[in-house]
Amino acid sequence: MQSLENVIWSVMLGGLLTIGTMAVMDVFRSRSLSSWRSLVFLIITGSSCVLLSGLPEDIFPGLPVTPVLILKASLGPLSGAMVLLYLGQWLGSAADDRLVYHTISSGSKALVICAILITAMAALFADVYEMEILLFAAVLSALAVLMATLTSLRAAQLGDRMARDMTIGCLFMAFSTSGLYSHQLLTDNTDYWLWIISSFTTVMFFLTMVNLAIRHNRQIRQLERLSGIAQGMDPATGLPRGSVLLSKVDDAFWRSARLKTNCTVMCLHLRNLYALSDEAGHQVDQQILSAMSARLRRAVGFRCVVGLYHPRCFVVVISAIKQPQLVGRMTERLRTLMSKPLDVVGQNDVIHSFIPQFSVGAVTVSAANAIPTQVIDEAEQIALSGEIETPSDNETVRSGLNTR
Repeated sequence: MQSLENVIWSVMLGGLLTIGTMAVMDVFRSRSLSSWRSLVFLIITGSSCVLLSGLPEDIFPGLPVTPVLILKASLGPLSGAMVLLYLGQWLGSAADDRLVYHTISSGSKALVICAILITAMAALFADVYEMEILLFAAVLSALAVLMATLTSLRAAQLGDRMARDMTIGCLFMAFSTSGLYSHQLLTDNTDYWLWIISSFTTVMFFLTMVNLAIRHNRQIRQLERLSGIAQGMDPATGLPRGSVLLSKVDDAFWRSARLKTNCTVMCLHLRNLYALSDEAGHQVDQQILSAMSARLRRAVGFRCVVGLYHPRCFVVVISAIKQPQLVGRMTERLRTLMSKPLDVVGQNDVIHSFIPQFSVGAVTVSAANAIPTQVIDEAEQIALSGEIETPSDNETVRSGLNTR
């Protein structure tokens, strides 16, 4: 029976290590404070569960009793405090409801104080009151589970969608906590079904929590990406626009002026961007913009400044031009790549073919004597008109290209 018990807890440990690998991967992928918090939570709470299973003592019989008891007794309430704190951050309802706020704030502080108190008790009376200390830790952990469950239910009542899944995680935590502490307190119990249920619910609790943490972090990253609109970044293409684009254009002109070279501004006006909106839905506009920006970047390379002047007008700035024929070759390459048909997914997953209709206007000027915004406006006007103008002097070359 002892070997069967070790197998059950070893399976639980393997599941926790697998989930821990997911958390580590999320840390390296997102590199955010939230992912680090999730990893710390997993380490502390997972260590508590492994210690309560008794597996370390079976594998290493010579472990000192007092330090192991301190960890068993203190990590449970400390994990409960972390659950409440992270619950408030993940659900985001602590600031909206006073009951949720006070439950999380007061409950987490009380659990931390109790964890410190129980650590002192275990250090002083480990040999005499071992079971009493573990029972006290079990009661505190049960209170933490109760507060977390009530908080999740309250947040779900307020309309928080993530709170519904969190409630399921709290139910797994309730079964896990009761089973692990029962395993420690009821030493004569040999019901292996209790061990299996405890092991399974422990893994499911951590799997639910890590999944929710990854979803939360992904939503935060998406909000940060979308908030880039206010900072001058287009959410569909990731290209700079507005004041951010103009600052990059100014930098490109400044570099050209310092090197005493010319600078070329190209504007590509996508005439039929919204042609499929009525037929395929407005979401295809974002697909088209994303694909066309990728083609544009591929055509001009990564040295040039590429931005979105407005939804139908891309801007390319080629600075420090030492070979005038470079602009012509780049324009031909852009013309070839941008004119290829594009498949987009519309409503009901229907595939639509989008054939770009665009015009390109290019203005080459001496960077030292030019005003960037005026050059951009002139290039856009050339793109809109499709006219081809002959050079007026040796410093300025204006050309237009209309492509269907």
